[in-house]
Amino acid sequence: MTFNRTLAVIAVSLAAITGVSAQDAKQLVIGTGGTGGVYYPLGGGIANLIGKELPNTQATAQVTGASVDNLKLLAAGKADIGFTQVDAAWDAIKGQGKFTAPLPVRALTVLYPNHIHVVTVDGTGIAKVEDMKGKRVSVGSAGSATEVFAVRVLEAAGLNAEKDIVKEKLGAVESVNAIKDRKIDAFFWVGGLPTAAITDLAATPNTKIKFLDSAGYVGKMNEKYGPLYAAATIPMATYKGMDADAKNITVWNILAVPEAMPEDLAYKLTKLVIEKRDDLGLVHGEGKNIKAESQTLKFSGIPFHKGSLKYFAEKGLKVE
Repeated sequence: MTFNRTLAVIAVSLAAITGVSAQDAKQLVIGTGGTGGVYYPLGGGIANLIGKELPNTQATAQVTGASVDNLKLLAAGKADIGFTQVDAAWDAIKGQGKFTAPLPVRALTVLYPNHIHVVTVDGTGIAKVEDMKGKRVSVGSAGSATEVFAVRVLEAAGLNAEKDIVKEKLGAVESVNAIKDRKIDAFFWVGGLPTAAITDLAATPNTKIKFLDSAGYVGKMNEKYGPLYAAATIPMATYKGMDADAKNITVWNILAVPEAMPEDLAYKLTKLVIEKRDDLGLVHGEGKNIKAESQTLKFSGIPFHKGSLKYFAEKGLKVE
């Protein structure tokens, strides 16, 4: 049974219990990402919770190109909730980078930090980011914040993504398949820990996965793009075949919504995501990293929706 079909069955079951038809229920669309990342399963978990917990409301998790696409979908009225990294959201409200004009979006909740994975395998001759020059490299799918992040890492390493590499734009699953087939030499992926597609690559027989150090580029990136990035590590136990912790960079994820979303709905959604984080943790471990103490402007990157601020005030949370 497909994921969307499962949601439809849930909607019908709830309708039988409540007497509300699926057609009469408010329908929300959640923009997520590719099926091989963390946004998609967590989005499905949130959609499930909405159907169970919010009266007369159903939701569907939609596969997208991720952050940049989601923000544009929100602004166009084609999505109601969207997963995004804060660097993409920062650009969106300023109308820069991938966005030609400021978008009226707001943060609903801060989720968990995303980790950049700079991945290669034995036999490519790549030991550091600078070695990607002249190589075939995927920078993430078009419309994703992975692409934004990857280009900034390459730039900090002194490489031009348009001139110095043979650039591909593939999602996590597609990148893993391409590197298995030796159609690319390395790829960037930004997501939670662990990411299913990379778990698959690491478990592939006769394949030695390698993570390149990217932490040293944080200073240059923050100097140019704002205080969005932090040095971190992918712990050695995260993926099979790792010999040590991998030094990398993190950026926070948020749920974003249109600024015009009704205050009461935003309030209910904020309350649901934060108070049901243990339920989301059963869908993916990163769900447990959605914490009340993380709901600050330092991590959200963009202003919160007024409905979210109402919930935070009730709980005594200081978001400054």
